[in-house]
Amino acid sequence: MIKPSLKDLLSSSIRSVLKNKSRTILTSLGVIIGVTSVILLSSIGNGLKSFVAEQFETLGANSIFISPGKIFNETGGFNNSGGMSTTTFTQKDLNILKKEIKNTTIIPINFIFIDIKSANATKKQAELDGSIEAMGQASNLLPSPGNGRWYTDEENAKKSPVIVLGYKVAETLFPNSKAVGKNVIIKGKTLKVIGVVDQKGSSMGGPNIDEQAYAPFNLVADLSGNDNIISFMAKAKDRNSVDQVKKNITKTMEKRYDKDSFSVYDSSQLLKSINSIISVLTTALTGIAAISLVVGGIGIMNIMLVTVSERTREIGLRKAIGAYPRAILIQFLFEAVILSGLGGIIGIILGSLGTAAINNFFPAKVTFNSILTAFGVSFMVGIIFGVTPARKASQLSPIEALRYE
Repeated sequence: MIKPSLKDLLSSSIRSVLKNKSRTILTSLGVIIGVTSVILLSSIGNGLKSFVAEQFETLGANSIFISPGKIFNETGGFNNSGGMSTTTFTQKDLNILKKEIKNTTIIPINFIFIDIKSANATKKQAELDGSIEAMGQASNLLPSPGNGRWYTDEENAKKSPVIVLGYKVAETLFPNSKAVGKNVIIKGKTLKVIGVVDQKGSSMGGPNIDEQAYAPFNLVADLSGNDNIISFMAKAKDRNSVDQVKKNITKTMEKRYDKDSFSVYDSSQLLKSINSIISVLTTALTGIAAISLVVGGIGIMNIMLVTVSERTREIGLRKAIGAYPRAILIQFLFEAVILSGLGGIIGIILGSLGTAAINNFFPAKVTFNSILTAFGVSFMVGIIFGVTPARKASQLSPIEALRYE
């Protein structure tokens, strides 16, 4: 009795699988769909994480934010119990922060939604953000060379009628000419366009920067009718001083407000919370997509059981001439793994191509780990759902198998 090698069993399994190519593809379809879905969803999750990280990188690791309401809960995640409050920051808060917080730039932020008109009466509704000179560099909004400039603190102090337009706003108001140097009208007041921000798109799913405009804080205060401050951005001297600056800001603000009526946080804390949400959503969606892998595995098991029935006489004959039950088990297990592995490979290819297509309009990124995981799972599906048919084949009685019609 000659004991077949694993190589011989694998070759025999491949030949059996390739005998009926249509059945092979249809059997692997569930695994193909499952792996493709898992690759696509995990790629979107990875792409979003990379995109968010890039957005925060432009702000710098030394950025600190002061917002009304309790933004985070005790565990560091976002507050789900309604973190917004009626707290309104004032000029007095700005003056106190500038006085108390040393070696730190305090940037006030205000905004209004308003209609902006060009000289030819073209109108564009946009968010008009008011701040100070430091905001341009702090938020990576400085116009590139040739596209004008950002406003200065002197212009803010004088309430100079100047404005910086977002890319889309400028394109809408001045479709056939350069916006810099032109005039726009807001609430009957003429403002000179001194700069256009480079095209940036939406930031972290938030407002589209290209659809916004920027002007000196004091000018926006006049246009809106109040000088209240919606939030602050603070730029610490360096990353190492961020924690101490946060403590100092918190201590200063607690002298004026209840501790639950405002939040002080840095960019890394915000990034961590956003990534946590993305991870949970990606895991949940990937888990749902993985259900199709289970369905694919059941399909493989059903087809393998049918195959065992179709090849009962073959199995009986092989056993009659001395084939080991273990060799038959391994061969049928190989066939199941080949079916699921083939589905995994096709799924990875389709998922990677789909990710490349999605990345043209939404951040998506295939990682080696996601490919390895998808292939490993498809391999395991073959083993798990191939065991039952393989055991059935190996345990067939040769006499009963040869009598099978």
